[in-house]
Parts: sequence; C-alpha cells; structure tokens
Amino acid sequence: MGTDADGGVGRWEQPAAPTPTPREGSRLAVGVVSAGRVGAVLGAALANAGHTVVAASAVSRASRARAEALLPGAEILPPDEVVRRADLALLAVPDDVLPGLVRGLAASDCLRPGQIVVHTCGAAGVGVLAPAAEHDVLPIALHPAMTITGRAEDVTRLTGACVGVTGPEGPREDAEAAWLVGEALVVEMGAEPVRIPEDARPLYHAALAHGANHLVTLVREAADLLRGAGIEPAERVLAPLLSAALDNALRHGDRALTGPVVRGDAGTVATHLHHLDDRAPDAAPLYRALARRTAERARAGGLLAPAAADDVATALAERPRP
Repeated sequence: MGTDADGGVGRWEQPAAPTPTPREGSRLAVGVVSAGRVGAVLGAALANAGHTVVAASAVSRASRARAEALLPGAEILPPDEVVRRADLALLAVPDDVLPGLVRGLAASDCLRPGQIVVHTCGAAGVGVLAPAAEHDVLPIALHPAMTITGRAEDVTRLTGACVGVTGPEGPREDAEAAWLVGEALVVEMGAEPVRIPEDARPLYHAALAHGANHLVTLVREAADLLRGAGIEPAERVLAPLLSAALDNALRHGDRALTGPVVRGDAGTVATHLHHLDDRAPDAAPLYRALARRTAERARAGGLLAPAAADDVATALAERPRP
C-alpha cells in the first residue's frame, strides 16, 4: 500500500516520495479490529474519505450495534479473517490486549507484504507491531487526541482534531513512507497529524489522559459539591465558568489562574477545607492535591509571593484526626 500519484493512499509500491494529501475515490479495503468506540469511529471516518470498510470484528451486542450503525456493509468476522481481507488493518483494541493480538495475527498467516497495519493505542508506538512488521507490513500508530464515545457525531468531531502519528525509525527503507502514509490517512479523515516519536508516546498519552479524564472527574466533583449544597442546576452554574477557565488556560497559561490560592487567601482556603472535611470528605483530598499544585505553579510563575504561598501550604495541611 502507498500513496497514489495524486496524493491519496493506495496500493503500496515502495514510493520514492509519497505526499500526504487526500483525494476522492475508494482505494483501500479497511478491516476494523474491533468495532469498539474508537475503531468504529475511525473506520467511519476512513469510509467518508473514500475507503471501503469490508469487515469488522464485533463480539458484544454494543459493538455489533455500533458496527451496524457506523460501518454499514462491513461483514462481521473473527479478527484474523478481518485482517486477511484488508489492505489496511485497523487494530483498535485496549492497550493491554494489543500485544497479544499482534502476536496472534502474526502467527495466523493472515498478514501479507504491503499491508498497512495501524493501531490506535495512545501509549504505544510501532514497537508493539514488531511481530507484524516481520511480515513486511507497513506499521503505523495513530491516536486521536479526542474523547470518543462511539457515536456518529464523533466522526464530525474528529474533523479539526489532532491525531498523533508514529512510524518506524531507523534503517528501514520504508520508514519515512510509513510516517507519510499515516499523515495522509489522518488528513483524509479531516484531522491534523502531529508526529510523536516512539519514546515520547507514553508521556504524550499520560498528558492527554491527565488533561481529559481528570478534567471530567474534576467537573463531576464540582457538580456534586454544588448539589450537596442544594444548588441546582449544578451544570448550568458551572458551564460558563468552566468554559471560560478552559479557554483562558489554553490562551494564557498560568496567568489564567484565579481564586483564593493564587490570591494567597489562606483563610478562605482553610474555610473551604473545614466544610469539605465535614460534608464531603471524599472530595477533600483532591482539593488539597490540586490546590498544592496550583500554589506551586503560581509561586514558580511569580503570581504568588513566597510568604503567601507558605500561608496557603499551612492551610492545606491535613486536618488532624481525633
């Protein structure tokens, strides 16, 4: 598989200088293993780009329904049969499952030279695809920097999102071609490719998981605290505040910090913790941890004087247990 003369992704023939730009028209037979949230959405995005999803693996009722909704026409088959029929095998399985899946596929005689084999795990690069690469496939890691729920609207949300691309490094003749093919696939899906070196993948994924998943946890904790205080609708109260805070943080960095910690209002912080310890003890440790880190960032950025930072740290000290 490779890029067509006009830039689309087509059958690979060891091109000298493929160009990662999309074109219309059906070119690749895509197999999706499996039709989970990410696999179904990326498969649908590739179909929208003109490729054909010919097969998918789906075991659970939810994955079968997802395949029917997002991958119409795809035949439901076991993983090795999905890969055998594919020019582009999309391995969209949980991180811990991927190594065993790749070893199993490599041992099942379903891979062939020239296939594109893509996985979607965030923390892994192409090293995990080594057993498949021994069959002269083109190994690529693609990870969308986007929360995906497995619904049709995710295909639209993917447009304009960033996708981390990793290809092989070293002396392989087709190493750079893999990077370019990966970037071409991302562009065809309407997203923006970002090159992630192999050794940077774990930290890259940790950053995304820390930001996105813990943001959800933080928002839900704040909503629960409001409801615990009898304030409804909690989400309506939070939405403008949190939207502005996120926008300011992305635009202005640590200068977007506001609130009692950055102001050095240790008394207010102590009052917060007194009520949290009494009425929401499960939320208090998270408040303390994030407030400490906020104070550290504010102090390092010159937003919080050292003496005020010390006062805040004292207020954040664990409440003595009786």
